[in-house]
Amino acid sequence: MKTNLILWRHAEAEDGEDDLARSLTLRGHKQANKVGEWLRARLPANARIVASEALRARQTAAALYPEHGVDARLNPCMSASDYLTVSGWPDAGGTIVLVGHQPTIGQLAAKLLSGIEADWAAKKGAIWWLQYRLRDGMPQTRLKTMLAPDQL
Repeated sequence: MKTNLILWRHAEAEDGEDDLARSLTLRGHKQANKVGEWLRARLPANARIVASEALRARQTAAALYPEHGVDARLNPCMSASDYLTVSGWPDAGGTIVLVGHQPTIGQLAAKLLSGIEADWAAKKGAIWWLQYRLRDGMPQTRLKTMLAPDQL
């Protein structure tokens, strides 16, 4: 069984007082569209896409799939374990895209790849594509790709 987990940091957003209401900038929309197009060409049709309640995350997710799910456990200041719960990692199987926030995305990537929750950075609009698999009966988490919008 393989489980693909894609951690997608929301694209560039405007400043604002109401954190959940901050919208993507024009540059942020371009970033989200670039990465969304790249993902769309590579994801299976049954991939699940879930965004935080923050407008900027929902707008980023919409660049991939307008009818995505929304979950408050992906909101700013939530924990890596909250993100894991939403994803069902590693037992869910299939592919899930979580659209969320720093520092949680970097912390979760660090935890899954190194076993230690550390403050790894991810650029705005960037993805970490992780895969869980059994190889010779041993569980493995591998990094399939780490990609930022400016690389496309």
